[in-house]
Amino acid sequence: MTRNTSIPFTVSKDDNFFDRLGDYIGDVFYDILPEQGFELRDEQIYMAFQLEQAFKNKHTIFAEAGVGTGKTLVYLLYAICYARYKGKPAIISCADETLIEQLVKKGGDIEKLEKALGLEVDVRLAKARENYVCIKKLNPLAEITADEDILSVHDEIPDFVFDTSAVMKSFERYGDRKEYPWVSDEKWEKIAWDPLQQCATCDWRHRSGQTLNREFYRHAQDIIICSHDFYMEHVWTKESRKREGQLPLLPEASSVVFDEGHLLEVAAQKGLTYRFNFENLTNVLTGYMGQDVREESLLLVEDILALNDEWFELLGETAVAVEGSDRQDIPRTDKMVDMARRLNKMVQQLLEQLVFDAELFTMDEYHTKIIEEYLEFFSYGLTILLKDDQGIYWIEENETTTSLVVMPRLVEDVLKKEVFSRDIPFVFSSATLAQGGDFTYLADSLGINSFDSFSVASPFDYEANMKLIGHVEQNPALKWEKIGEQLRANQGHTLVLFSSEKEMNQFRNWADNQEWAFRMLYEGEYEISATVRKFQKEEPAVLCSHNLWEGLDVPGEALTQVIISSLPFPPKDPVFQAKRKHANDPTMEVDAPYMLLRLRQGIGRLIRTTNDHGVIQLWMTEEDKALYQKKIDDVLPVEMNW
Repeated sequence: MTRNTSIPFTVSKDDNFFDRLGDYIGDVFYDILPEQGFELRDEQIYMAFQLEQAFKNKHTIFAEAGVGTGKTLVYLLYAICYARYKGKPAIISCADETLIEQLVKKGGDIEKLEKALGLEVDVRLAKARENYVCIKKLNPLAEITADEDILSVHDEIPDFVFDTSAVMKSFERYGDRKEYPWVSDEKWEKIAWDPLQQCATCDWRHRSGQTLNREFYRHAQDIIICSHDFYMEHVWTKESRKREGQLPLLPEASSVVFDEGHLLEVAAQKGLTYRFNFENLTNVLTGYMGQDVREESLLLVEDILALNDEWFELLGETAVAVEGSDRQDIPRTDKMVDMARRLNKMVQQLLEQLVFDAELFTMDEYHTKIIEEYLEFFSYGLTILLKDDQGIYWIEENETTTSLVVMPRLVEDVLKKEVFSRDIPFVFSSATLAQGGDFTYLADSLGINSFDSFSVASPFDYEANMKLIGHVEQNPALKWEKIGEQLRANQGHTLVLFSSEKEMNQFRNWADNQEWAFRMLYEGEYEISATVRKFQKEEPAVLCSHNLWEGLDVPGEALTQVIISSLPFPPKDPVFQAKRKHANDPTMEVDAPYMLLRLRQGIGRLIRTTNDHGVIQLWMTEEDKALYQKKIDDVLPVEMNW
């Protein structure tokens, strides 16, 4: 069946597109949607006018709109119409997979828009690589494991993947994390893509679920939805992929919407991250030694490998564990810096040798390119590490390997050049973009010099529908008892938000020894959207999470209580330690703004429609109460009782 991809209003050759778009948007919000049972909201009309100007002038706009303003329907409508006008899809970048699910789920915002306006929207998902099963990891594991969850995933893999005689016409998309909801996060890590996988040289690459899904979403005509992490990976790898003869991860877009755009800076840092482990360099250079090269080059490779092993050994010995984080801090000692500088100099020498060897000998061009790309990547990461105050770095360890992670401390210059210099509309949408009504802090951190902005408040009557009760923690054991009482008093129907996975697990250790008259669900037990569906449908239930501070949308009686177990301060890991180091007042410039923004997001999970009601239970220490109560009171939608 042919999909109707035309603009949903007529534009003659004498008409101005934006004049006709304005007329159509007016008809939609004043007539069509109210006739379909949608509430006419002044906030939506105001937001629609502001976005029209941004799209017309190809500006960047910060659209801060409270819960219930209908902001998603507004930006979707503009993104779809403009995409069809330009003949290029809009990209909607979300904070995480939970937010993506809110858009595309049955009964979600896109389906509502389609039904109300009689549209067929071609929307496709571009998910990050870790959301796809890795056959190279799964296949050998399936031969030795007795784990039924993993074997069930293997059984679900289509036959063509293992049939080398199959033609591409018979290939179908598969491998999405969402297709295997029974698998826990811990088990998924064993069978999913990870940064150690060398996809470019993998024998499965043309049959991998990741490749097939990527080919599908590239042809979207209206909307491609991805995560902030994936969008930034696209930005960072675009030029190197072109040099390698590959397509960029995402196609050219007509416009870009950043939903929960206040989280883009963190994603940008992650996207610009360099991750090394000594096995990677060893594998790459071992491949180089297998080529026909000069003895001088072989001796240099041996020296690099020896120094690399010595350097990683030093990093592992001196790394300091960070409480509440899987990241280990690395002291910046003279010895560590000297070894890194020597290693970088030797890698630069090898890059020069590679040019001579490629000219003098018959070297495999494909492998030469891979070696060159990796050595440049390795050297650039070391360059960031070696420059004072430019890099943030730490160690991560698992059962098999030690990884060094390096990321830039500031990303505004890269974003200014690679993203916001493009002549297209950029829309930042969230209920929490400004600090005290000021958008410049966010704009400066992202390299945005010129922007439009507006704020509209939520239309909900919080005074009538929300109670907010503060509690002071005496000790953890007593706090868990009191939270248990709050869960029982509400007969479930509760979201419990924790500041970290460690805190959630501490509560779980206590809760597993209690009797409950309702189901206790924990983030990580299943694929996240499956966990949320269980919470929403299997009443009564309790959902415990350390990540769902934003993006979760559960209206109705399934959620009538939100318990915030502690104030959500940023972790003490190297990323935030770097921010604190460069702040005049780390507590008030780094910790407090992060906590207050996240707290506002968490409280926003309770009231999702005009009919919702419930209570917020907010826990904090006596010290935190004394230090932050005034600032917390200033951002709360209702007065807090103790």
